[in-house]
Amino acid sequence: MRTPPNTQWFHGKITRDQAERLLNPPETGLFLVRESTNFPGDYTLCVSCDGKVEHYRIIYHNGKLTIDDEAYFENLMQLVEHYTKDADGLCTKLIKPKLEEGTVAAQDEFSRSGWSLSRKDLKLQQVIGKGEFGDVMVGDYRGTKVAVKCIKNDATAQAFIAEASVMTQLRHDNLVQLLGVIVEENGSLFIVTEYMAKGCLVDYLRSRGRTVLGGEALLHFALDVCEAMAYLETNNFVHRDLAARNVLVSEDNMAKVSDFGLTKEASSTQDTAKLPVKWTAPEALREKKFSTKSDVWSYGILLWEIYSFGRVPYPRIPLKDVVPRVEKGYKMDCPDGCPEVVYNIMKQCWNLDPAARPSFQMLKEWIQHITQGMGKRQ
Repeated sequence: MRTPPNTQWFHGKITRDQAERLLNPPETGLFLVRESTNFPGDYTLCVSCDGKVEHYRIIYHNGKLTIDDEAYFENLMQLVEHYTKDADGLCTKLIKPKLEEGTVAAQDEFSRSGWSLSRKDLKLQQVIGKGEFGDVMVGDYRGTKVAVKCIKNDATAQAFIAEASVMTQLRHDNLVQLLGVIVEENGSLFIVTEYMAKGCLVDYLRSRGRTVLGGEALLHFALDVCEAMAYLETNNFVHRDLAARNVLVSEDNMAKVSDFGLTKEASSTQDTAKLPVKWTAPEALREKKFSTKSDVWSYGILLWEIYSFGRVPYPRIPLKDVVPRVEKGYKMDCPDGCPEVVYNIMKQCWNLDPAARPSFQMLKEWIQHITQGMGKRQ
């Protein structure tokens, strides 16, 4: 995976309060380095640990840097590298750099890594979707039809810059492919991806229905999504918002997983207020425990959506009752016409014990096996 340049944890002249805000929400081992406000010329290492931020003064001593007068370093990079390997007296070892944000840093980063596109080569055409943060438009980039997420607000752009940098690390036939990023001086951001002609899977299923889509087509969609998720699993990434609305369909009917807005490296926590309750695993809702296994739960819900041609999950159950019933062991019924063998897969995904759920690699093998069986029957 592409790692960011190793000095983006240096935030220059920021105050103690600004540093604490940047290291919030607290995550043990999240760190940054700033210039010392009280001792000009020195630095401060700020580390989040057990819900609070510790500030360690880094002093110059005989031309070298030290925190404790025991270990001495030629430069900040050496110092940071040392403490990522061993806490050595700090409250925790340094685990995750808080990267310097801002569209300027991002522009440099995308340029350096070859993902920066030229605004003058992009022609925006019509709006094809409206999101909470900006429009999704169809456009033309040097003669290629593309989809463009347009984000105007600088603060929101930060979150999407994180999304785009996740997308630069992931490449698979069943993931919507990032083509590049345009960061403008005014803070506007354009994320340019491949264009998916047939729109999102949930709308595709609803508009075509049973008369058009047979069992083979549904199984292909299930396998396409599973291939993408097995790839994310291998790379230790958690999607967190897997649902038919976040799967897109290409001109040649290939399903591709999109919307990495919430994707994080495995097992981190996040704010649960905005989570889609009907798709999210009980442990993720209750304890903010996200993992590949919580994605597997969501995949079971997505399978149910595929086989019910885009119905909303847990029909006829009020939203407030969904979680209590699920935690007592309730599972949705088999959709009409869905093969028993596929319904059994859904039920395994909905095991209340995350450890007992199958991996995406296992799911992929099971679905491939069913596909081969269908081939033999025809």
